[in-house]
Amino acid sequence: MIKRLRQLLDQLEPSFSAGGKYEKYYGLYEMIDTLFFSPPNKTPGSPHVRDALDLKRVMGYVWMATFPIMFMACWNTGYQANTAMAAMGITELDTWRGAVLNLVGYNPESFFANFIHGFMYFIPMYMTTFIAGAVAEVTFSLIRGHEVNEGFFVTSILYTLTLPPTTPLWMVVLGIWFGIILGKEVFGGTGKNFVNPALTGRAFLYFAYPAYMSGDAVWVAVDGYTGATALSSAATNGLEAVAATGISWWDSFIGFVPGSIGETSTLAILIGGSFLLFTKIASWRIVAGVFIGMMVTSLFFNIIGMFGDVNPMFNLPWYWHLTVGGFAFGMMFMATDPVTASHTNRGRWYYGILIGVMAVLIRVINPAFPEGIMLAILFANIFAPLIDHFVVQANIKRRKARQPAVAGGAS
Repeated sequence: MIKRLRQLLDQLEPSFSAGGKYEKYYGLYEMIDTLFFSPPNKTPGSPHVRDALDLKRVMGYVWMATFPIMFMACWNTGYQANTAMAAMGITELDTWRGAVLNLVGYNPESFFANFIHGFMYFIPMYMTTFIAGAVAEVTFSLIRGHEVNEGFFVTSILYTLTLPPTTPLWMVVLGIWFGIILGKEVFGGTGKNFVNPALTGRAFLYFAYPAYMSGDAVWVAVDGYTGATALSSAATNGLEAVAATGISWWDSFIGFVPGSIGETSTLAILIGGSFLLFTKIASWRIVAGVFIGMMVTSLFFNIIGMFGDVNPMFNLPWYWHLTVGGFAFGMMFMATDPVTASHTNRGRWYYGILIGVMAVLIRVINPAFPEGIMLAILFANIFAPLIDHFVVQANIKRRKARQPAVAGGAS
């Protein structure tokens, strides 16, 4: 079957190549061809460095790294919904999802029931994101006459994982279109954008439709049920309020809490992120910088909280900052975006520390906006080129300063 597919694509290629009948649709042909097969064009000359890890495989690795998160997203979304239904005395759903879910049941003690319930929310959101985003990507590739970039393969899953499970599908479409078109394509496409497209789409939805993106009613996929996240509870009344909801630190670390679909399980995020660090797709300097910036800033605010009448977030320990909200997901998957992050090794430290500091600063100083990692990363994206510029200029100055000493020694 693979051989026949290769033959079919080879037969179609002349029609899409330069001078062919469908020349302007070559980008669409190339997308399908490279989806199933490695690119046929290779650089043969000796001056070139060749590596099997091309862009398509890099994006594939990032997508694979989200598998633990997707698995936990399906289970926890279903677990939160089934638990809420049990608390409200609801025994079945009279919706299109209910046609399937009524067969497997709604027992929160059943792994299968929880997974299927969450799956029925995750898959429609992801497929909507993928299809709507693909339409935008293909449209721009045909208009501009360039290849369909593989970057959307990662953008689609990261964007979906940042959304609450109750997000309407029409809103999912608006968000991904905003992120791709205004966050990437207007600047030239993959590799030329200076802000993360997935976070840009998520930020658009937050500010355009705040009622659907925040509050206690958006995190559990059951109508009429409110379930506060650990971060919102801490922002309101501190750790005592978190404990009152029955959420422990281990619950927030493993992911047994309400929240955005893919941001609840720090454990799953760290497992997937470790794979990116091992393959060197993600920069360990950025991750370490974000963590250090978060920990030092939270400890600083903890000290201030000991001596004054401040809001409860001043007293939130660093290990809670790590597990609540989307901090871990942002640290491992968003901040390490190779396109929008700093590219110099020293700049990656500064870039990561800036994100960690800003995330805690927004969470603590502005309790009306408890989640700060999204804005912190977008803020750092804007300053990443400036950080690299100063790092490069500092290196140039140091080298110039060494030149007289070298010349003097040679004489």
